[in-house]
Amino acid sequence: MVPGGLWEIARVLLPPSRVRPQGGGTQNIPDEAAFAAIVYVLVTGCAWRSLPSCFGISKSTAHRRFLIWSRAGVWCRLHQAVLDKLAVKKLLDLSRVILDTAHVRAKNRGELAGPSPVDRGKPGSRMHVPSDRSGLPLVVGVSGGNTHDSQGLKSMVAGLQPRHAPDRGRSYTPRTLHADRVYDQPDLCKWGRGKRIGVWIARKGIESSQRLGRHRWVTGRTMSWLSGYRRLSPRYERHPRNYLAFLGLAAALCCYKRLVRLTT
Repeated sequence: MVPGGLWEIARVLLPPSRVRPQGGGTQNIPDEAAFAAIVYVLVTGCAWRSLPSCFGISKSTAHRRFLIWSRAGVWCRLHQAVLDKLAVKKLLDLSRVILDTAHVRAKNRGELAGPSPVDRGKPGSRMHVPSDRSGLPLVVGVSGGNTHDSQGLKSMVAGLQPRHAPDRGRSYTPRTLHADRVYDQPDLCKWGRGKRIGVWIARKGIESSQRLGRHRWVTGRTMSWLSGYRRLSPRYERHPRNYLAFLGLAAALCCYKRLVRLTT
């Protein structure tokens, strides 16, 4: 369930374990076992209390390690590191970036879990995922279920823009951005041109959805890949940071599977 190569990438990103200055205490659980347990929860969707004993780690320790690594931004940096490896091998195609969203029902009320207009007002969230031409997720984001999709475009594109810190990975500037008619806002088109990005958005009442649908189908497949990780659909985490952490880990797994398939 956990590819060995992915663990080698993640191992260098983990924060060092805390050591009691007075000594003693319980023996530290290996980070690899905790990482495997977290991936198991993501894939199967099981509750932390139902974690099998075969991992050799208690449910409280696995959950605590997940929260610590989430606060440290490990999952976002892991996704970025896998994308960097794909870019080095020229397996990323940014000639066309496709942006789309997907609704996720929220089981537990929390932040960014507003009443969804597409689910009879029940609490839910929206996943925002821009993908490259082949469907690889480039950035992931979360918003409330009652938030208009167009409000996530700027933040998603900003996540692809150049980064000045060399330790934060490569920058991915798309040539063109494709989106459906829900993003047809004059200010968004003007903003995209200011970023030197060709924005192709289906115009309301003018263009048929089938025209841009020839290119946008790949992002639907991307959403299907991410929704296949059962911890993501529905949303169980009350805090959006924890849900975004699972979403980033799922995106890293999707990208790593493509890396292994195309390089072996």
